[in-house]
Formats: sequence, C-alpha cells, structure tokens
Amino acid sequence: MTSPKADNWESPQKVLVILAHPDDAEFFCGATLARWAKAGHEITYYLLTCGEKGSSDPNTSGDDLCHVRQKEQKDAAKIIGAKDVHFLGRPDGYLVPDMDTRCAVTRIIRQFTPDIIITCDPTHLYHSVSYPLNHPDHRAAGQVVLDAVFPAAGSHLFFPELLAEGFEPHMPREVWVSLATHPNTTIDVTDTWETKLQAILAHKSQISDPEGLAKRWRAREKTKNSSDKNPRYEEHFRVLRWKQ
Repeated sequence: MTSPKADNWESPQKVLVILAHPDDAEFFCGATLARWAKAGHEITYYLLTCGEKGSSDPNTSGDDLCHVRQKEQKDAAKIIGAKDVHFLGRPDGYLVPDMDTRCAVTRIIRQFTPDIIITCDPTHLYHSVSYPLNHPDHRAAGQVVLDAVFPAAGSHLFFPELLAEGFEPHMPREVWVSLATHPNTTIDVTDTWETKLQAILAHKSQISDPEGLAKRWRAREKTKNSSDKNPRYEEHFRVLRWKQ
C-alpha cells in the first residue's frame, strides 16, 4: 500500500531523475515514474553516462553502443511518459563522486529547478542474487547527487562560477532515493507495472531473453495481499524532505 500522502502533491511537480546509466530509471523506479507521468507531473531524465561499456560482445565498439543505448533510453522514456532525456557524458564504469562531477550535477539541479529529484542509494552495496554487487557507477551517482543537493545546490557560496553562468541557487523540496537500503516510503505501482516492463524491454541491447525477463519481473515486488489472479506491486524509496 502506498505510504499515506507520499506523492499526493497538490499541484504538478517537476521531477528530475539523475542516475548513472540508460535503463537505471526503468529498472529502479520505472513504475513510480510512470505513475507520476500519468498523474500529470513533468519527468526529466539526466543520465550521467551513456552506458557505452554495457556489452560483452567483442565486436561492439563503445561509440556504437553509446548511440544505441541513447536511442533505447529515449524510447523507454517515451513509454514511461517522460518529457525529455539528457546525458552528461561521463565515462561509463569510471564514474566517481569527485568535485568536478558534483559541480556539474549542481549545475543541472540549478538549471532544471526541480521540485523532486530521484536518484539511488550510495550505501547499497550488495544488490541481488543475480548481481551480488551493486555497480560502482550506481553508488557514485547516488553519492554525487546527494552531495550536490546538500549543501551545494541551494547555497550561493558553493561553486560561485555557476552564479557567473546565470544559475541561481535552487533547493529541491524532496529527494526520492531508489534502491534504498533503509526505505521509509512505499508506492503501490500495480497500475503501472506493465508500463515499467514495456519500458525495460525497450533496452533491447541489454536483454538477451525478453520473455524470461518479463516473467521474472512479474513474479517479483509483489505485496502481501498479492495473488496470481490479482497481482499487486510496490516500489520502495528513502524520501528526504526539506522544509521550505
């Protein structure tokens, strides 16, 4: 069941999704994003890499894969209902939460002035049976986004060069951390679970067995009151809120 009033906003929200790779948004929180888009909220993606190392095929070049994955991400975002997709262009697999990247993410936050930011949990180390270790880019992305949000994004004393570029301080009202080690918010996403799956399947370069993947994902994330005839699905977050 959805946490009471978790996303019951009184007006349309600007949501900025900042994650490491194409397909992260769909896998981590795609059903929630589809729920929000359906409700009229504006969803923008900003991926820190283009995922150019996401292949074991020795005949695939990083440049070619980058172009493929950018297109797949845009196709997936359309299925979700997102407004736009942007890429920062950091090297896949080498992402680190250094000061240069923190400044770049602070610029993005000030540029798009979101009400809500979605990222992922930098403390999430052990991932799943299939992938025992969480990707280092995921952890780096979550760390640099949280570090950019606080204390940098809302303070004129951090990165004064951004002021010179015309980017005034901006503080989002909420940050939703996906893949949270200690979640405090649950969203019932039953109505948009199939949208999530279709968006995941748009990442064709990453999926060798689409039918098998869909079957596995339909069997997971079910709530306690779920049944085969009436499946229910949830996504979980750590939500951070700042007083305005």
